Amino acid sequence: MRLGTAALAALTVFVIAGCDSSDGSDSPPATTTLAGAPTAFDPCSDIPQSVLDSESLRAKTKNDNNGAGGLQWRGCVWSQVDGYSATIATTNVTVEMVRANNFPDARDFTLGGRPAISTRKDTERPAEQCNVNVQISGGSLEILLTNPSSRKKTGSLDSCALATTLTEKVVGALPAGV
Repeated sequence: MRLGTAALAALTVFVIAGCDSSDGSDSPPATTTLAGAPTAFDPCSDIPQSVLDSESLRAKTKNDNNGAGGLQWRGCVWSQVDGYSATIATTNVTVEMVRANNFPDARDFTLGGRPAISTRKDTERPAEQCNVNVQISGGSLEILLTNPSSRKKTGSLDSCALATTLTEKVVGALPAGV
């Protein structure tokens, strides 16, 4: 019985998944060992209130997700009254994994001395959504900002500009070594 448990544990550590950039996922390379989402920073409790207030973010909702191939996201959704909403999470998806998927409108840049990339993964609503991933130890900090044009406060603003501004503020709150 111990051998079965050990074998099962080994199988859960080794991920075998395709890296097909056409499927719109953040697929890991063909054979990868993935640890869980980084835990040294908790987006649900470690973002300073001053950062949330500066963006008028309220209505925190826990949003943990497990994806195919061992991918994980751990975080919360924050929203503005009649403005954008943002899922702020740590993930074991790396900036390199995002870049390898060749998502539309991908832009590499640096935030707080860390490699970052913004993408518009949602091909049906590219103007309304933007993802920003910033390198942290063990993966990335990911912000998925959704900004429907019907929102009075932010609907006329570029979702990637909003996401980058928010991400820059959150990155400033990351402790050293994360």
